Amino acid sequence: MASIGFIGLGNMGGPMAANLVKAGHHVTGFDLSAAAIEDARTAGCSIADSAVETATDKDVVVTMLPAGKHVVAVYDEIKNSVRADSLMIDSSTIDISSAQQAHAIADSVGALSVDAPVSGGIMGAVNGTLTFMAGGTEAALEAAAPVLEPMAGRVVNCGGATAGQAAKVCNNMILAITMIGTTEAFELGRRLGLTDQALFDVVSTASGQSWSTTTYCPVPGPVPTSPANNDYKPGFAADLMLKDLGLSQEAASMTNAFTPLGAHANQLYKEFCDEGNGGVDFSGIIKMMQVPKKD
Repeated sequence: MASIGFIGLGNMGGPMAANLVKAGHHVTGFDLSAAAIEDARTAGCSIADSAVETATDKDVVVTMLPAGKHVVAVYDEIKNSVRADSLMIDSSTIDISSAQQAHAIADSVGALSVDAPVSGGIMGAVNGTLTFMAGGTEAALEAAAPVLEPMAGRVVNCGGATAGQAAKVCNNMILAITMIGTTEAFELGRRLGLTDQALFDVVSTASGQSWSTTTYCPVPGPVPTSPANNDYKPGFAADLMLKDLGLSQEAASMTNAFTPLGAHANQLYKEFCDEGNGGVDFSGIIKMMQVPKKD
């Protein structure tokens, strides 16, 4: 079993670290939140006083942090404490440029590195069923597999360095676009006299089918486990979706890609969050569609 330093023990990182403990790894964790630290201690993690202590003499260092600037700052902070034969895994969802910098820092000290953002939300983190989108060298991906598996339902090797982040940003742009289209359709259906269940029964088995309908239906009733049946409590919060859409548009600008629907989704989620809905599940954007259209 490996000695693992885990930096970032929040809503996602905490349960992920707990699953590594359950798998028999020795996990040392660090977070700036006292509550997160206590939860990790209860889950069986040892607790360090700093990021540097967390990374010192570990086989693996995992980070799960809010943004690229945090990842790069932590990598800079711990680089002189990381063993040359260690593995660094970043599971944050960050911009491509920051991911490139993180890989470069790891390479500068002789460590293997993988960018491995996740999909599956808090429940996926708790249940160990996350999908990891992994990017790195073949050697790094091979070394990462036994570390990721206790936290994963699926690990997809997407390619070289930053390929995991690229896959995540593309996936979530699709998700945002399809969720907005799904909410528009359900509201239109209501105004045309359809029940939500009738439209769901058609769309869930017809050409309009998507995950946004069949698994995460944005109206109460058809999918009992969707946030729509829990007052749109996340789930995956709208402000996190806005963050990921921002990353998609940064990437589009960087590569000169034409993403008009992604750009419009970004605009709509910004409006939704600016109205005080950042903590609402992202499927709650259906509330915007329920406002009567102005002439």
